[in-house]
Amino acid sequence: MRDCVKTRGGYDRVLMAVAASFLTVSATSALAQGDAPRSSAAELAIEAAIPRPEPANVPPPTAADIKLDTTATVSPDSAKTPAAPQDTAAAPAAPAIKPADSAAAPATEPDKAATAPAAAPNAPATAAAPATETAKDPVKAASNVPAADQPVADRLRDLMTTKGARYLDRKAERAAVEKFYTTRDYAPIWTQSGNLTAAAKGVIARLKEAASDGLNPADYPVPDFAAAATSPDALADADLKLTAAMLDYARQAQSGRMHWSQVSGDIQYPEHPIDPNEVLANVTGAKDASAALDSYNPPQKLYKELKAKLAELRGGAEAAAIQIEDGPALKYTPARGKNAPEADAQMSDPRVPQLRAKLGVENPSDDRYDAKVAAAVRKFQDSVELKPTGILDDRTVKALNTPKRDKQIDTILVNMERWRWLPRDLGAPAIGDAYVILNVPDYTLKVMQHGAQVWTTRVVTGKPGVHATPLLSETMKFITVNPTWNVPPSIIYNEYLPALQQDPTVLERMGLRLERARDGSIHISQPPGEANALGRIRFNFPNKFLVYQHDTPDKYLFAKDERAFSHGCMRVQYPDQYASVLLNIAEPNQHYTPEKIRSMYGSSEIDLKFPTPIPVNITYQTAFVDDAGKLQFRKDIYGRDATMIAMLKNNRGKDLENVVAHAQPSYSRPTGPLPSAVSVAAGNDYSSGPNFFERLFGGGGFNPTPPAPIGRRGQPRGVFTR
Repeated sequence: MRDCVKTRGGYDRVLMAVAASFLTVSATSALAQGDAPRSSAAELAIEAAIPRPEPANVPPPTAADIKLDTTATVSPDSAKTPAAPQDTAAAPAAPAIKPADSAAAPATEPDKAATAPAAAPNAPATAAAPATETAKDPVKAASNVPAADQPVADRLRDLMTTKGARYLDRKAERAAVEKFYTTRDYAPIWTQSGNLTAAAKGVIARLKEAASDGLNPADYPVPDFAAAATSPDALADADLKLTAAMLDYARQAQSGRMHWSQVSGDIQYPEHPIDPNEVLANVTGAKDASAALDSYNPPQKLYKELKAKLAELRGGAEAAAIQIEDGPALKYTPARGKNAPEADAQMSDPRVPQLRAKLGVENPSDDRYDAKVAAAVRKFQDSVELKPTGILDDRTVKALNTPKRDKQIDTILVNMERWRWLPRDLGAPAIGDAYVILNVPDYTLKVMQHGAQVWTTRVVTGKPGVHATPLLSETMKFITVNPTWNVPPSIIYNEYLPALQQDPTVLERMGLRLERARDGSIHISQPPGEANALGRIRFNFPNKFLVYQHDTPDKYLFAKDERAFSHGCMRVQYPDQYASVLLNIAEPNQHYTPEKIRSMYGSSEIDLKFPTPIPVNITYQTAFVDDAGKLQFRKDIYGRDATMIAMLKNNRGKDLENVVAHAQPSYSRPTGPLPSAVSVAAGNDYSSGPNFFERLFGGGGFNPTPPAPIGRRGQPRGVFTR
């Protein structure tokens, strides 16, 4: 009716028609009933709404009666019932004047709605009222909880309402748990009639085995359900505690016990938090709850291999540790002269047989400190980050007597932790899950596709300290042949401007071009060419740290075992091969070869864009399992292991999951006075122009805006909850 009545005048005409109808009915009813006593207004209204085969003799209705009549018409069936035959055309429409208003009336006028059922028990409106009220109040609804569990459910409802934050300190997890319990009418999740469910047993088993996953079982305490079985209060408390412990495990298994920002400001990985709603549904609905919970650990093969090696190191009875006694330093000196007797170049000591046995050197009964023993000592020193001299001195003896296994276990644990920071899907599905992974301490880069290694090469990485290569996951969008080197602001500030004060001609002699913009800022670049610092190819994956992979004219550095020499970028040994491998993955029909890449070398930049960007993952793996299945350790060149081990052993708990905001890299161009003898590029029309982020990576069309800093803007450092 509301759709048809467009004006107030139309609405008034309808009301008048209804009133006329009631007057007709009332007059006829009065003649029939004579002196019969009048009924109440509510009774009259309800009777008037019920179609009758014969006209009824009732008193004339009032305005209040008409309002009550529309309220009573709440049943769709009553609107469909044929009206009594009347001479007035408007009469049949009376029951369906305003159905929407009729439905809303009980909510807006509860007192009148509550009165109607008592006045007319047989009316259609009264039949619907109890069901409506029950649906609105879930407490009064029939519970689906078994009688034996109802006391626990009642207590769970009270605990979640009054003390939910005590069990779950994260708002999103608390909301998810409350929603999950509500859908179950607060039936306990982990017990039935006081007994543990199969899901509970699986979850408890996984939590107790958390150490095998590189986690700390003490972080996921398991309540004593046997002791709690005698009390609904205790069972409800235990149910919530196990739910909270399960969510803590899933969150830390997936994202880590510590946030990567706690370790250093030069780490940036994408967040991948758990969805607590999904965890609750997944684990409680799984056939194997333990396996479902375990699935939140990293899926990568290298993580699983480290987990297996961790079990080997922890398992089995260890042989009695061989202790090397203190004594004079032992040194092997090669014999001088072709005819010098070998014995003259060696030292003998009663400790050497023990040393041979401990280091696995042949001839365990031989007490001579010969070349083989010295080589074994040198290798050991290198593995524990001592200077590899080959001399058995006091520091080496102390390191030999320190339980090696404990340090190896700690190293494996922090490497497993770093795997949790990486994306769950390292590659791009559209191109066979292809990705690049670079291990900084191992100085190697690998291209992976379909789960297998496609290609590998040596790399040079950043120097320890301010030039450390950052850890990140980004996507390589294109490569540039014959790149221009746009010198980053940090190098201009810290190296080139001070050098210009000493020698104003240094940049000119290095083949660098200096430009000053109209706003006074300075830009330094090196044109493409064989002597360019980036070599012939640059591999671009724009990131806030302004680093990339590139060729280099300093090829001799790849022959060194330790190759941390750059300002943070990664130099690739065979860039032409690397480029062809990536291009053949991105565009397999183009048939790129290293020769085809080299044919592009010249003096003009050439951008080769990938139809599908290739993920690049920069990692820090000081412990990994090689292709032969052997556990390998690498030197902690940036001190990441030491920092993480100390933090985990300090037992700061969930505080380690907080996000720390670090000062962000500066993209501003250097300004300031230059020595008078400095040569500024002639014909300079360089202005404030493109953002430096865009100039650095080239390849127009990419958003030059640097990523937002971690945490709140305007604060150089702070702590925030993940």
